[in-house]
Amino acid sequence: MAYKDLNAFIKRLEKDGELLIIKEEVDPVLEAAEIADRVVKSGGPALLFENPRGAKFPLFMNGFGTWERTLKALDVSDIEEIASEISDLLTPQIPIKVSEKFKMLSKLTGLKNVIPKIVKSAPCQEVVLRGDEVNLDDLPIIKCWPRDGGRYFTLPLVITKNPETGIRNCGMYRMQVYDKITTGMHWHRHKGGARHYAIAEAMNKPLEVAVALGPDPAVTYASTAPLPEDVDEFLFAGFLRKSPVEIVKCKTVNLEVPANSQFVIEGIVRPHIRRMEGPFGDHTGFYSEPDEYPVFEIKCITHRKNAVYPATIVGRPPMEDCYLGKATERIFLPLLKAVFPEIVDINLPFEGVFHNMALVSIDKRYPGHAFKIINGLWGSGQMSFTKVIIIVDKDVNVQNTSETVWKALNHIDPERDIIFTRGPVDVLDHASRIPTFGSKMGVDATRKLPEEGIGRPFPPEIKMSDEIKQLVDEKWKKLGLK
Repeated sequence: MAYKDLNAFIKRLEKDGELLIIKEEVDPVLEAAEIADRVVKSGGPALLFENPRGAKFPLFMNGFGTWERTLKALDVSDIEEIASEISDLLTPQIPIKVSEKFKMLSKLTGLKNVIPKIVKSAPCQEVVLRGDEVNLDDLPIIKCWPRDGGRYFTLPLVITKNPETGIRNCGMYRMQVYDKITTGMHWHRHKGGARHYAIAEAMNKPLEVAVALGPDPAVTYASTAPLPEDVDEFLFAGFLRKSPVEIVKCKTVNLEVPANSQFVIEGIVRPHIRRMEGPFGDHTGFYSEPDEYPVFEIKCITHRKNAVYPATIVGRPPMEDCYLGKATERIFLPLLKAVFPEIVDINLPFEGVFHNMALVSIDKRYPGHAFKIINGLWGSGQMSFTKVIIIVDKDVNVQNTSETVWKALNHIDPERDIIFTRGPVDVLDHASRIPTFGSKMGVDATRKLPEEGIGRPFPPEIKMSDEIKQLVDEKWKKLGLK
């Protein structure tokens, strides 16, 4: 059963003993971030700060701060449940029996039931603030790290429409607060919101923007998902939550937002106006440099009467975003397998902060197969930003990084098995020679075939015989071992 809203998720966490309510006054500037950082790295609970200094609303953090809590946020016991549903949709079996035909029909009919539903009134519009009433200082907007350029929205769902087609995009881009009514809009050039703004700017028109804060967890996650271009995030969220996302028209802009949001901020981004944004302590564990970005001008804020402000911090992993990234890895694996059926598994380790490393196991079938996968992944959506891709054989458990590194280092001849290329890299990659463009490395760490330039067979892996294992199992307790 989908969560009705963020409030329902918070109540679930409290019921399950996974919420710590902090009544003491805490400063949203640095202090709340330091508390949240310590808690997430210790595997601690979600946090509800009831009395953030200088603000009118409580502050909620660390909602996705453990793998178990991320599963709970998506309302599944195993993330493979979602991956399996996606796999079934991508590879439907041709029905033969009548019962199988009805089963397939029910699946297709079910998809119609997750289309976003427009409602006329919504909790997120219980209070409407315009003109002089608009004041971002009322919100407990956090400053995460000492050298940050200011306070930032860190969990905003930024909603725009393509000015030419009207197709909606919902992405998560940090927003630096400049004053009571303006913020930065840090959308990277590769993202949907930036593309919509570029189209509007070419037309010399402002782009309407709505920022939703704190819808239910499935909608928040969907805004971070690497969906194919022009696939509606609200539709995907409906698929995740197994019920349609209710949306409502904004008060001052021609956009729709999740009706169950805590806050909605409406406004415009004018063409050809830039302002310095940053620095910002990012998920790489390093500060991203300041740069010029568009400016968001706020016209209206709507919110619930008893709204809760959601936030997260990013920085050296593990952080909340690591668990969201791991969910993406598992959920979208079937999409990768649909394009590359020889892929067995993939691991984006926390230390690689999503775009620095991918460990991939494949069912190797022919010489050069690993390089085919490497080049294919570099041509696939956000995988194009991956700085290092390591390919191993299907019997390697890539979720075990120790095993993967052991096998990889034993199986490679660096000169023969490593390739380099150049192309787009993540904006946050501070090591590239110029921003957003740099080099990438692919490593074929599979067992080599004779056609791949090795004149001797790969040796077998050391393993004990099953008979001896069973014999020792039977004697284990008698030997006084635990």
